[in-house]
Amino acid sequence: MREREETMTHSLSRPSLAKTPTGIRGLDEIIQGGLPKGRVVLIAGGPGSGKTLMAMEFLVRGAIDYGEPGVFVAFEETAEELSCNFVSLGFDLERLAQEGKLIIDYVHLERSEMEETGEYNLDGLFVRLGYAIESIGAKRVVLDTLEMLFAGLPNEGIVRAELQRLFRWLKARGVSAIMTAERGNETLTRYGMEEYVSDCVITLDHRVHEQISTRRLRVLKYRGSTHGTNEYPFLIDEGGISVLPITSMRLDHAVSTDRISTGIAGLDSMLGGKGIFRGSSVLLSGTAGSGKTTFAASFADGACRRGERVLYLPFEEAPQQIIRNMRAVGLDLAPWVQQGLLQLHAVRPTLYGLEMHLAKIHRLVEDFRPSLVIVDPVTNLIAVGTLAESEAMLARLIDWLKSQQISAVFTSLTSGGGALERSQVGISSLMDTWLMLTAIESNGERNRGIQIVKSRGMAHSNQIREFLISERGIELRDVYTGPMGVLTGAARFAQEAREEAERVLREQEIKHHRTQLERKRAALEAQIAALYAQFEAEQSEIDLAIAQAQHLETTLASDRDEMARLRHNDAASGTQ
Repeated sequence: MREREETMTHSLSRPSLAKTPTGIRGLDEIIQGGLPKGRVVLIAGGPGSGKTLMAMEFLVRGAIDYGEPGVFVAFEETAEELSCNFVSLGFDLERLAQEGKLIIDYVHLERSEMEETGEYNLDGLFVRLGYAIESIGAKRVVLDTLEMLFAGLPNEGIVRAELQRLFRWLKARGVSAIMTAERGNETLTRYGMEEYVSDCVITLDHRVHEQISTRRLRVLKYRGSTHGTNEYPFLIDEGGISVLPITSMRLDHAVSTDRISTGIAGLDSMLGGKGIFRGSSVLLSGTAGSGKTTFAASFADGACRRGERVLYLPFEEAPQQIIRNMRAVGLDLAPWVQQGLLQLHAVRPTLYGLEMHLAKIHRLVEDFRPSLVIVDPVTNLIAVGTLAESEAMLARLIDWLKSQQISAVFTSLTSGGGALERSQVGISSLMDTWLMLTAIESNGERNRGIQIVKSRGMAHSNQIREFLISERGIELRDVYTGPMGVLTGAARFAQEAREEAERVLREQEIKHHRTQLERKRAALEAQIAALYAQFEAEQSEIDLAIAQAQHLETTLASDRDEMARLRHNDAASGTQ
C-alpha cells in the first residue's frame, strides 16, 4: 500500500518554479534558469562589489533581451549620474527610458527631516513605485539600497515590519524584484534580517590578496530551486558582468576523433603522422630559450592556415613583439591578425587574480569562438596565486575548453635539472599530450631536442629529435646515431662531413673500377671482332677453292660425256 502511495506521488506532475532569466553571462547557468519569478531577491555585498551594476544589468537585459520593462528606484545616485556611469559599460539608459522600457526614479531621503518629524513609512514609496510599474507595465523592479531606504528608522522592530510589508507589496504586484544591501560588520546585511525574508540571496565579494583583487559571487540560498553552491569568480568589464560557472565541471564531455596538424611536419610525424586530437590539451614544457613560443606560434600558424580562429594569450611579450620575433623565423602572423583569424590578448599576470584571469579567458573565448587557445606561458600565473590555486584554476580552464571542443596549448617554463616528469605547476597529468623541449649540451655547445613524454590515444615516437629554428621555421631532424651514440650539433655535423667524405671516396673507387672493367670489355670485344674477321676471310677463301674444285669436276664430267657421244657416232657410220 505504501509503495502504491509512493508511486502515485511520483506520478503526479510537480510544477516547476517559474524563473526570470537575468541575461547575465554565466549567472543563469548557476541558478539554473534565472531568478524566482514574481519574488524578491537580495544581493548583498560590500562597497565596490558590483551590487548596483548587477541589479541594473538585470533590468537592461530584461528590457532588451526579454521584452520585460523595469523600474530602478535609486536612493543614492540620481538618474543622470546612473546614466553617465553606465554609458562606459555600453548601457544606454536614457534611450531605454525614452522607449518606455526603463524608469529610473531617484528618491531623496533626508535623514534629519525624518528624525525631526518622527514619522516615516513606505506608503509614499508604494505610491511612486506603483505608478511607475503601471505606467510601463514593468515586470522587473530594483531598489538600491535598503540601507538608505531604512536609514531613518532607528527602531529595528519598525524596520522589520516595514521590510516585510515591502516584500509582500512587491510579491502582490507579481514583479521580479532585486534589493541591494550593504554587508554588516558580523552579519550578511546591516540589519541582519533581509536574508531571512528574501526568496533568493546572492552575495558579492571583492577581496584583495597580495595586492591583487578578485570578485566572487555565491548563491547563499534559493527557495524552491537547486543551485550552484560554490564561489564563482566574476568579471566586470566593458560588456557588463560575466560569471564563470565552471567550478564543478564534470568529466562527461564529448570527444573528437578528428586529428589536426600541429603546423610542424616533423612533429606530426612523431605523433603518428596525423597530429593531435581536436579538442585536446597540449603541454609544451622547457627551459628558457628552448623554443616554446616558436612552437606555440607554429601551432597558431597551422590552425590559421586551415582557416580556424586562434586566441593567443601571451603573458610575457606584447603582440607586436611576438609578431616581429616570429617573422624572423619564417612565421608571419600579421596576415592572420588582419584577417581576423588570430587574436592576441596580452596582459601581465598581475593585472588580475587567478579567478579573474579565468573569467576573462572565458569571456574572450565566448566572444571570439576560437578553435585553438594558446596560453604562453602558463607558469607566469603562479605569481598570482598559490600552487594549489593555480592547479585548480588550470584544471577548470582545461575542462571547460575540452567541453567546448577547443584545442589548447599551454607552454610551461621548467627550471631545468629536475626530474623529467615534473613541471612547475604540476598540470602535466591534466594534459593529453606532453611535449618536452630539452637542451642538449655537448662538445661545448647547446642544441635543442624534443620528445613526446605522452600522448593519449595514439601511437607516438619515443625518440628525442633534434630540431633547428631558422628563417624557415622549425625543422625536426632525423635521429642520427654515430659510433659514440646519438650525435647533435657540431659533433653531428663533423661526423656527417667525415661520412660524406668517405662516401665520395667510395664512389670514386667504384667509378674507377667500373672504368677499368669497361676498358677490358672493349679490348676483349675488339680481339673477338678481329678473330671473327680473320675467320670470315679464311672461310671465304676455302669456299672459293671448294667452288672452283666443284666447277672443275663438273667440267670434266661434261667433257667425258661429250667425248663418249662423239665416239658412238663414229661406230654407227662404219656399219652401213
